[in-house]
Amino acid sequence: MTDSINKKILLQIQGLKTYFFTKRGVVKAVDGIDLSIRRGEIVGLVGESGSGKSITSLSIMRLVPRPAGEIVDGRILLHNENLLEKSEEEMRQIRGNRISMILQDPMVSLNQILRVEYQIGEVFRFHKKTNGSLREMCINVLRNVKVPSPELRIRDYPFQFSGGMCQRVVIGMAIANSPELLIADEPTTALDVTIQSQILQLMKRVQQETGAAILMITHDLSTVAQICSRVMVMYAGRIVEKAPVHTFYKTPAHPYSSGLIKSVPVLGKKTERLFSIEGQPPSLLDPPTGCRFASRCNLAEEICRREYPPEVTLDEKVNHRVSCWLHT
Repeated sequence: MTDSINKKILLQIQGLKTYFFTKRGVVKAVDGIDLSIRRGEIVGLVGESGSGKSITSLSIMRLVPRPAGEIVDGRILLHNENLLEKSEEEMRQIRGNRISMILQDPMVSLNQILRVEYQIGEVFRFHKKTNGSLREMCINVLRNVKVPSPELRIRDYPFQFSGGMCQRVVIGMAIANSPELLIADEPTTALDVTIQSQILQLMKRVQQETGAAILMITHDLSTVAQICSRVMVMYAGRIVEKAPVHTFYKTPAHPYSSGLIKSVPVLGKKTERLFSIEGQPPSLLDPPTGCRFASRCNLAEEICRREYPPEVTLDEKVNHRVSCWLHT
């Protein structure tokens, strides 16, 4: 990678391992992943539930649940600063300021008995960014995310807002301090389809206007197709494929990626039964030594069950990479 490209990298994760130490054993939730996010791009991290997507996001924020959870290895570099070497006080200054996070249930993210104005204001107060009228700053936050009549709604409580409007408030709070990176963990899961589309378009507009990079964590491939430029596929604690979105949909390289795409219903296409990937993901208490998808893959060979495949580059020009013995 050239120096000019390196300068564009905002976040780089190298060999990240996040484990949970339980009575039953060590759960290898994230087991040695590498990824990078460039300034101003929207990257999708996809995979089924339990693949390690949310733990990856919590690791970036240094919010892995303790005492069971622990980041045991790797580096998380923000502008080449290793976040794992930061003190807790330093991380508090980074969270909500340089890196912000949007969770999947806005009704849980907001305190239902505190006015919206107070909760938005807390974002500014904590990071000491209260220049001018704090109330006007809060109103501008709601105005920026298209909440109608922000001068009036600022005095309301979250339970007086719809789910979609609550999510707009949460997004507004996340971008209030102009973060460099926005992590969105299933931000539309709790919303109906129409509101989902509105929220995704809002996030895309926010990215275009602020220049923030977005890590979109989702299991919904339609979400990735709508707003992401690049996609990373996660399975059983490992990233198995990285590709531009158009390449991913046109020529998926990993059998798991192909299965995910085949399982999405196509409008107007009649089928007796939707495709599904047979079997279950392996237990992360004792993951297999080989490819973790091998037991569900009809293309698996003996080496797949014996050794984990190295990451190979299929197309250097578009940076399409995959971890699969079929391509070595």
